[in-house]
Amino acid sequence: MVWAILIFAGLLEVGWAIGLKYTEGFTRLWPSIWTIGAMIASVWLLAIAMKTLPAGTAYSVWVGIGAVGTVILGIVLLNEPANAARLVSVGLVIAGIVGLKIFTPS
Repeated sequence: MVWAILIFAGLLEVGWAIGLKYTEGFTRLWPSIWTIGAMIASVWLLAIAMKTLPAGTAYSVWVGIGAVGTVILGIVLLNEPANAARLVSVGLVIAGIVGLKIFTPS
Protein backbone atom coordinates (compact mmCIF):
# COMPACT_ATOMS: atom_id res chain seq x y z
CA MET A 1 0.00 0.00 0.00
CA VAL A 2 2.84 2.42 0.83
CA TRP A 3 4.23 2.11 -2.70
CA ALA A 4 0.81 2.99 -4.16
CA ILE A 5 0.72 6.08 -1.93
CA LEU A 6 4.21 7.04 -3.09
CA ILE A 7 3.32 6.55 -6.76
CA PHE A 8 0.20 8.70 -6.34
CA ALA A 9 2.31 11.37 -4.60
CA GLY A 10 4.67 11.29 -7.61
CA LEU A 11 1.78 11.65 -10.04
CA LEU A 12 0.55 14.66 -8.09
CA GLU A 13 4.06 16.08 -8.37
CA VAL A 14 3.74 15.79 -12.14
CA GLY A 15 0.41 17.58 -11.88
CA TRP A 16 1.79 20.52 -9.98
CA ALA A 17 4.94 20.76 -12.07
CA ILE A 18 2.91 21.00 -15.27
CA GLY A 19 0.36 23.14 -13.44
CA LEU A 20 3.04 25.75 -12.77
CA LYS A 21 3.25 26.37 -16.50
CA TYR A 22 -0.50 27.03 -16.66
CA THR A 23 -0.56 29.38 -13.65
CA GLU A 24 1.45 31.95 -15.63
CA GLY A 25 3.36 32.98 -12.51
CA PHE A 26 0.34 32.41 -10.23
CA THR A 27 -1.64 35.08 -12.09
CA ARG A 28 -4.44 32.69 -13.14
CA LEU A 29 -6.77 31.73 -10.28
CA TRP A 30 -7.98 28.19 -11.04
CA PRO A 31 -4.70 26.77 -12.34
CA SER A 32 -3.02 28.33 -9.28
CA ILE A 33 -5.53 26.75 -6.88
CA TRP A 34 -5.11 23.33 -8.52
CA THR A 35 -1.32 23.63 -8.50
CA ILE A 36 -1.10 24.64 -4.83
CA GLY A 37 -3.55 21.87 -3.86
CA ALA A 38 -1.51 19.29 -5.79
CA MET A 39 1.69 20.54 -4.12
CA ILE A 40 0.24 20.16 -0.63
CA ALA A 41 -1.28 16.74 -1.34
CA SER A 42 1.89 15.47 -3.02
CA VAL A 43 4.17 16.43 -0.13
CA TRP A 44 1.66 15.13 2.43
CA LEU A 45 1.50 11.72 0.71
CA LEU A 46 5.29 11.65 0.43
CA ALA A 47 5.48 12.22 4.19
CA ILE A 48 3.11 9.30 4.78
CA ALA A 49 5.24 7.04 2.57
CA MET A 50 8.38 8.11 4.43
CA LYS A 51 6.93 6.76 7.67
CA THR A 52 7.57 3.26 6.26
CA LEU A 53 10.11 3.57 3.44
CA PRO A 54 13.67 4.81 3.79
CA ALA A 55 13.82 8.57 3.20
CA GLY A 56 16.35 8.31 0.37
CA THR A 57 14.30 5.73 -1.49
CA ALA A 58 10.96 7.48 -1.03
CA TYR A 59 12.29 10.90 -2.01
CA SER A 60 14.24 9.58 -5.01
CA VAL A 61 11.26 7.64 -6.35
CA TRP A 62 8.96 10.65 -5.81
CA VAL A 63 11.36 12.97 -7.65
CA GLY A 64 11.93 10.39 -10.38
CA ILE A 65 8.22 9.93 -11.06
CA GLY A 66 7.84 13.69 -11.10
CA ALA A 67 10.75 14.17 -13.48
CA VAL A 68 9.76 11.43 -15.91
CA GLY A 69 6.10 12.41 -15.91
CA THR A 70 6.89 16.08 -16.37
CA VAL A 71 9.20 15.38 -19.30
CA ILE A 72 6.60 13.15 -20.95
CA LEU A 73 3.76 15.64 -20.47
CA GLY A 74 6.06 18.46 -21.55
CA ILE A 75 6.60 16.62 -24.81
CA VAL A 76 2.91 15.77 -25.27
CA LEU A 77 1.23 18.95 -24.00
CA LEU A 78 3.83 21.67 -24.37
CA ASN A 79 5.58 20.60 -27.58
CA GLU A 80 8.96 20.25 -25.88
CA PRO A 81 11.66 18.40 -27.82
CA ALA A 82 11.66 14.59 -27.83
CA ASN A 83 15.15 13.88 -29.09
CA ALA A 84 16.98 10.60 -28.53
CA ALA A 85 19.26 11.93 -25.77
CA ARG A 86 16.30 13.17 -23.71
CA LEU A 87 14.44 9.88 -24.12
CA VAL A 88 17.50 7.81 -23.17
CA SER A 89 17.95 10.02 -20.11
CA VAL A 90 14.33 9.45 -19.11
CA GLY A 91 14.92 5.72 -19.54
CA LEU A 92 17.86 5.91 -17.14
CA VAL A 93 15.70 7.67 -14.54
CA ILE A 94 13.06 4.94 -14.93
CA ALA A 95 15.75 2.29 -14.48
CA GLY A 96 16.83 3.99 -11.26
CA ILE A 97 13.26 4.09 -9.95
CA VAL A 98 12.76 0.41 -10.73
CA GLY A 99 16.09 -0.45 -9.10
CA LEU A 100 15.15 1.39 -5.91
CA LYS A 101 11.81 -0.44 -5.81
CA ILE A 102 13.43 -3.83 -6.34
CA PHE A 103 16.26 -3.37 -3.86
CA THR A 104 14.36 -1.65 -1.04
CA PRO A 105 13.05 -4.06 1.59
CA SER A 106 9.29 -3.78 2.05
